[in-house]
Amino acid sequence: MLVLLPPSETKAAGGDGPPVDLENLFLPELNPVRAKLGDALVDLARDVPASLDALDISRRQEHEVARNAELWSSPTVPALLRYTGVLYDALDVAGFRRAQLARAQQRLAVASALFGVVRGDDLIPAYRLSGGSALPAVASLRGLWRPALEPALATIDELVVDLRSGTYASLARTPGSVTVRVVTEDATGARKTVSHHNKAYKGRLAAVLATVPREPSTVGGLVSAARRAGLTVERTGERELELLTGL
Repeated sequence: MLVLLPPSETKAAGGDGPPVDLENLFLPELNPVRAKLGDALVDLARDVPASLDALDISRRQEHEVARNAELWSSPTVPALLRYTGVLYDALDVAGFRRAQLARAQQRLAVASALFGVVRGDDLIPAYRLSGGSALPAVASLRGLWRPALEPALATIDELVVDLRSGTYASLARTPGSVTVRVVTEDATGARKTVSHHNKAYKGRLAAVLATVPREPSTVGGLVSAARRAGLTVERTGERELELLTGL
């Protein structure tokens, strides 16, 4: 099983790993695109105002441009420790036991505007590039990633659980993957998509799937594992699930 997580805009600083080595990342066939985007970010970082505009960030976030300038030389940490925010707080990798962490590093992957997708234990630097960014040297992130990323993801011979947000799902489709919609139910039984708690619940689900001793290989097994952990998950299609928040 491979669980695809969305990335986060915020990322932990620093690290104690060596500079990123593209050849050691998941799906090395993506490396030409990774190198092109990385070089574009480094070049753009020479022009701070242009970087702020392209990355859609403010003057108070100039440190993000400095991170991009040092992309190829800065220290690294495993991807699951690099990304931060609501989903990753709920995932709580720091609280995993050693065996759980080993499972998580192989079962979890993170979508990335810069790297396409990385495994949980891939060593990556801090950077700033979101799926909606428009780099002057690149016509379109989706146009660049789709021809490379979709065939690469299609080679994964595992049950794929796609928890990506819409922006990152648009960079590459994953036909045959299991999709999850986080919903809430009102007093009449009507359901609506949740926005505020979406990331937290996806993080909780990812934590269950990452650490359960017996790895699910079917949609039914996935649902059973989530329910045993106390989550309310219902199957609404052959490969479509709804995760109820209980609010």
